[in-house]
Amino acid sequence: MKIASNGNESAFSAGSRRTTAVITAIFAATAGLLLLTACGPDITSPPPQARPSESTQTDFGDLEVHYNAVRTDQLTPEVARAYGIERSANRVLLNVAMLQKTPGSAAVPVDGTVTVGAHNLNGQMKGMQMRRVQEGPAIYFIGEVGISGDEILVFNISVTPATGSGRHEVQFKREFSTD
Repeated sequence: MKIASNGNESAFSAGSRRTTAVITAIFAATAGLLLLTACGPDITSPPPQARPSESTQTDFGDLEVHYNAVRTDQLTPEVARAYGIERSANRVLLNVAMLQKTPGSAAVPVDGTVTVGAHNLNGQMKGMQMRRVQEGPAIYFIGEVGISGDEILVFNISVTPATGSGRHEVQFKREFSTD
């Protein structure tokens, strides 16, 4: 992805723009996987049910927290293999990233800790271990959780950036169907 430049930016600023572009591409690829899966060759199957649209980003002052969850069978075999993820209609992958906003330049990835608790609408707790992934300057945290049939999961995400801006919490819901 090429980003326009006026020639007056520092190497750090140009690097942070590339980093933001990488993280944006990761989230765009996740959304693309969802769209491509819905366009499969089996036109006799019913279309997937519409799900409520919720934000995939929360701002805490100068910190952005990005998050998304998809069924792991929607990942390509190559991506799943590269990250040691089991592809299954009964597994969900959660992806969380933190970005530090800086005046006059693009947001940059932030390291830190991410913990997640998940439960369904029946109150059944789902254990989730998050692991840190770094690709070049991009830093994100991924974790998997099992589902049983059609479920709505509530994710309680707690992030503590290494930048020292304290702990922040986000909650979001996603509906999953095993078709």
